[in-house]
Amino acid sequence: MPRFRLVLPLLLIASAACGQASRTDTPPAPVEVPKVEHEGVWQPTPGGTQIPLWAADVPLSKPDTGDHPEATGNGSPLVGGRKWHWASYVTRPTMTLYKPQGRNSGTTMLVLPGGGFYAVATDLEGTEICDWVVRQGMTCAMLKYRTPQVWPKVNGRQQRPDVLMGLEDAQRAMGLLRVRAKTYGIDPHKVGVIGFSAGAYLVANMSNTEARTYPVRDAADRQSPRPDFAIVVYTARMLDSSKGKNSLELKPWVQISPKAPPTLIIHAMNDPVDDIREPMAYALALNDAGVPVDLRLYAKGGHAFGMRPTADPITREWPGQVAQWLRNLGML
Repeated sequence: MPRFRLVLPLLLIASAACGQASRTDTPPAPVEVPKVEHEGVWQPTPGGTQIPLWAADVPLSKPDTGDHPEATGNGSPLVGGRKWHWASYVTRPTMTLYKPQGRNSGTTMLVLPGGGFYAVATDLEGTEICDWVVRQGMTCAMLKYRTPQVWPKVNGRQQRPDVLMGLEDAQRAMGLLRVRAKTYGIDPHKVGVIGFSAGAYLVANMSNTEARTYPVRDAADRQSPRPDFAIVVYTARMLDSSKGKNSLELKPWVQISPKAPPTLIIHAMNDPVDDIREPMAYALALNDAGVPVDLRLYAKGGHAFGMRPTADPITREWPGQVAQWLRNLGML
């Protein structure tokens, strides 16, 4: 049994916990359900069209598990009273398109689910987000990026990989959306991105660089990979915690560009996985660079709530905050 079959469920349990009680409260016991994982390629929900990011003959860097067959799974504590599902051992990344059924604003939202770079949370932070996106009159593209990719440690401290496969996949998806805009019925200048946890980290990377770590192969790779707007939901891996509790300095590998797009950041103060200082540090750095940034913080909500309503106001209110923000930008 490959070691990732053991590590993956443990990590997902930690990252999926709702964390609805504050750190000073006694949190309710999570409702555990059996974890199930089977070999098989993830398939879209009704209405979705799954599109390969690269042709089958294009060589790609492989996840840490090499050619392990793709798998899908579910389990860990319930979120909003329901199971959630993941895909992992992804060697051939895809994006899945969902089209609005009524009014089409021309705006597109690329969705980057979380999963700690071990998996892709396909429903909780993927297809369920797309369900909401298309109801707003936007096209949705859910990214299934290559995983797992473990971040190395140097002197006991986590380091960013030199080549981040999920970032390559996200940049490729952005290029495809823009170069195929006419085919998809979208505006190539109204393509934004939303990411959750590990996916939120990828959003920050997309926002602050146009450099690619893979060879330019076609017209899609000559498009700008930078989004027109960015939404960051419970982000991670940005704060340099070695500087002390009250420091808001970023990790050495975090780049900030004045060309980053308007950004909306959403986070719960009692997030037990990603410290509240993570989004605060990023927001301040963007602001210092002259980038328009909106920050929405709530007292409670924990981590990995997706769009599933719970007793915490953030889980019921943040979609409305996003819709209003997009209207303010002229995207809706």
